[in-house]
Amino acid sequence: MKSPSIALPSELIRLSPGRISNRTIILVALGIYALVSWMILNGADNPPIRFRFDATRLVEASLVLKLHVGGALAAFGIGTALMMGVKGRRLHKRLGYTWVVAMAVTAISSFFLTGLNGNQFSWIHGLSAWALIGLPMGIAAARRKDIARHRKHMTGMFTGGMLVAGLFTFLPGRMMWSIFFAA
Repeated sequence: MKSPSIALPSELIRLSPGRISNRTIILVALGIYALVSWMILNGADNPPIRFRFDATRLVEASLVLKLHVGGALAAFGIGTALMMGVKGRRLHKRLGYTWVVAMAVTAISSFFLTGLNGNQFSWIHGLSAWALIGLPMGIAAARRKDIARHRKHMTGMFTGGMLVAGLFTFLPGRMMWSIFFAA
């Protein structure tokens, strides 16, 4: 039976029983990001925003933060290549294990970083905990040849862990914002 869909331009939302599409998650995250960014910038009397690259804060950051950013960048790059490439080949398997290690480094290092919620864990740490649970589940599914479940786990972690959580590292006032933008 074909999953029901909502007819929107380019079929932005595709529903299946009990599952929200990754496109929907990304669109909702972008909307929330835009709203929160606007609220932050509006509270600062709408300073002009200019693109610039200044990695000074990252260079001066702690080793844990550098490890976290390095793991996230590696996971994002490898994950993008995996999503766009041919599946099931030897290269996919090797890159997949490398991606799992990069995701694990990113998730584990996040538990040593706070700041979004004062000195306490934030909702982003919940994504890190889920990644540490989901990574072995995704590997196990691939080993059992349950490709649909493997795809679901890994695509969900890429969408939630890399795209959604990554997007919120670029909120005005956070370190990644200050590296790429000047207000």
